[in-house]
Amino acid sequence: MLVVGANGAGKTNLLEALHVGTQGFSPRTRSDAQLIRFGEDAGRISLRGRVVASPVAAELTLTQHEGKRALLNGERLRTAEQLRSAVSTLVFTPDRLAIVKGGPAVRRAYVDRSLARLYPARAQLPTAYAAALAQRNAALRLATRDAIAPWTEQVARLGADLVAARLELLDVLSEPYRRRAAALGLAGCSLGYEGDPPSVEALAARLERDLERGSTGLGPHLHDVRLLAGDRDLRSYGSQGEQRIVVLALLLAEAELLAERRGAPPLLLLDDVLSELDPARRAALAEQLEPLGQTLVTATSADALPVAPAQLLEVTPGEVRIR
Repeated sequence: MLVVGANGAGKTNLLEALHVGTQGFSPRTRSDAQLIRFGEDAGRISLRGRVVASPVAAELTLTQHEGKRALLNGERLRTAEQLRSAVSTLVFTPDRLAIVKGGPAVRRAYVDRSLARLYPARAQLPTAYAAALAQRNAALRLATRDAIAPWTEQVARLGADLVAARLELLDVLSEPYRRRAAALGLAGCSLGYEGDPPSVEALAARLERDLERGSTGLGPHLHDVRLLAGDRDLRSYGSQGEQRIVVLALLLAEAELLAERRGAPPLLLLDDVLSELDPARRAALAEQLEPLGQTLVTATSADALPVAPAQLLEVTPGEVRIR
């Protein structure tokens, strides 16, 4: 599905509404107030569709002072984020290039979000590790050695589990990622993990340094993921177009795995994805998308996509029309 319109017409807003309505949060901001139209006190997103053969109805209401209220098939949800149990949604926006361009924290966050989507039973592992780490750091700052030891054990155990989960995820992603990137014209892509699992012994060996700093100086909160093409680190030596291909290949690889594991493809939202791709790579992307289920691609004109879309939507301020 191709969504066209002039710059500022509201194409990105349409995709953001679909993400909020299926996942319970915005990919752009964590401030719910920013999702409500200026001058209004509330907003509502109502979606109807099917996941394989099952009908799905989702509704999310936002108010300025009362937070979010979500319904799924008429049933009130405890949190809006529970909407993601019904529909998987993956999004590309230009700021997602930070996965390649940004620092290690951005890549760690991406990997941990993918871990939650592909391994729901491990979704709380990064949060549990972060909580134990915060407690150990608090004990370090207070220099209460008796309180440090139990949190050292927790950080070592949860940290080792988190590193193992990340490595398993990258192992599963690696082949479809390599294949998708090659199809988009970037050969030899691979994923690498930098960092070792923490242990009680390693943490104890650097206790004095950690006490001086007031923080834990090793563990998965400091690790990185390397995005390579051959021996080339694409963060430092990748062009803008190559970095875009890397993010797209990761997204397409995850979409493939989600479809296999859940029995239904995710909804793909691709905002301004075609800019900085040459015609051959645009055609390759269109071919990659075709078997992956429902995809919405935004562009300023219909000729940006080198194939005929299944449906063409035109966005003007305040209106979406089928062309």
